[in-house]
Amino acid sequence: MRVTIAEVAQRAQVSKATVSRVLNGKPDVDAATAARVRQVIADVGYVPSARAVGLARGRARTVGMLVPSLTWPWTGEVVQGAVDELESDGYGLLLYTVNRGSESLAQFASHVSAKAFDGLLVIEPPDTLNYIEALHDQGLPVVMIDDRGSRPGFPSVGTTNREGAWAAARHLVSAGRRHFAVVTGPADFGCVRERLDGFLDALGELGVHVDPRLVVEGDFTTERGAVATDKLMATGLPFDAVFAHNDLSALGVVKALGAAGRRVPDDVAVVGFDDIPIAGHAELTTVRQPMRRMGEAAARLLLSRLEGATPPAEPVVLPTELVVRRSG
Repeated sequence: MRVTIAEVAQRAQVSKATVSRVLNGKPDVDAATAARVRQVIADVGYVPSARAVGLARGRARTVGMLVPSLTWPWTGEVVQGAVDELESDGYGLLLYTVNRGSESLAQFASHVSAKAFDGLLVIEPPDTLNYIEALHDQGLPVVMIDDRGSRPGFPSVGTTNREGAWAAARHLVSAGRRHFAVVTGPADFGCVRERLDGFLDALGELGVHVDPRLVVEGDFTTERGAVATDKLMATGLPFDAVFAHNDLSALGVVKALGAAGRRVPDDVAVVGFDDIPIAGHAELTTVRQPMRRMGEAAARLLLSRLEGATPPAEPVVLPTELVVRRSG
């Protein structure tokens, strides 16, 4: 049976409040009493609740994490990285999604008001940046994961989107591809602009031009990846390689090409971005984002903020890596 604070108080012949003050190093307990309480704690092996001690010190020793949805393929890896780092430092995690829209945000806001957590990790849900920035301005420590180019006024963790796309382009050219198409993500995402610029810049350095009609916007889903590919084929323009801005879109590209009788990679090479688990099963060439490390780095940033450290002036940027498989 776990020893309780009441048992310590009874053995030391003091109140529970006195035991709590000793545990929290309060100066208003005389030395003899404090020594007696500590001796009892040592004798019975009492271990105080981390949450109780944290609350007594004005901390919940809990971090909140706000994400769009748990169905997004790489969210789990990011969350796991954050949890590993937080738990090693004695913190718990409260996870929030916005699956139910304004109702979800209202519940989240009530927890913010109740000070249920000490700081916040964010994978930005749509249309929430102004709200998150307001929370930061009101004093809540916040760290953004994958800021999508928004460059908020608080610490963030990202990856080398431009360099990853640059590597994808160079690889495709070295593999003999000469006619390129691109399926982007939503145009208002900073990471999409960085990936497109990096890809086109690398091709430009090699003297390769991409027809603007072969750059089609998607939405990071498999379905829209397939629709975008149908649009590319409908132009009648030749292409022997497609760079999709995430793996789900790339899988849609592969599906649509197959339905049209075009073989991957014989007729068209396909490269994605992220390296989610299904990419390996599908033998998809892709640019790997270090998703678990992103969660770890964000958690470390937030913990350092909670300890009073000055936040870095620039985002923490982790390197991407080209992973070559059968598709390209």
